[in-house]
Amino acid sequence: MSGRPPTGRPRAHATIESVASKRGKQTVRDMILSMLAITAVAGVVYIFIPHDDKADPIKAVDYRVELATARRAAPYPVAAPAGLAEGWRPTSVSYQGQNGAGWHLGYLDPDDRYVAVEQSTTPAKKYVPEVSQDAENTGRTREVSGRAWEIWKGPKYDALVLHAEGVTTVVTGSAPAERLAEMAAALKTAPADTASGAPAAS
Repeated sequence: MSGRPPTGRPRAHATIESVASKRGKQTVRDMILSMLAITAVAGVVYIFIPHDDKADPIKAVDYRVELATARRAAPYPVAAPAGLAEGWRPTSVSYQGQNGAGWHLGYLDPDDRYVAVEQSTTPAKKYVPEVSQDAENTGRTREVSGRAWEIWKGPKYDALVLHAEGVTTVVTGSAPAERLAEMAAALKTAPADTASGAPAAS
């Protein structure tokens, strides 16, 4: 008998390798075909299902209920704009009865820059830097609707600040000074039982 291994064994080994290689190629091919099919379906959906490429992802909010509630609850006259020019959009609103009774109303101006109205009984030295992202008092003032507002400047937001008995009102944001002044000029503190001028969400 010969001590050499059977000559058929290498062929069997080669056959296993070829099968594995074939299966691997089939798997890659199947993955590519699946991806093409998914892409085709997505393309059909995009084409035939109506969509608006110019849709604004930021939705305007209707803050009339929150404003009326805050005006009943707050220990100070709550301010909100009335008669703003077209293009201003309210985007956020809140009233926190605790910790200074804070009122917040956020807007985007016609150029999509942020402007917020902030009010609180919290001491101004602490409150203004908090809501204006660390703005600092310049020592200068600007007259808006017959009242002297302090001018604050910061690395992110600027602000106009008005002090009244028991409340600090801040108009702040990334918008330029003229937009902040426009918002400050529009602020009204009408009683809750009168028309607030708050726009409804579109």
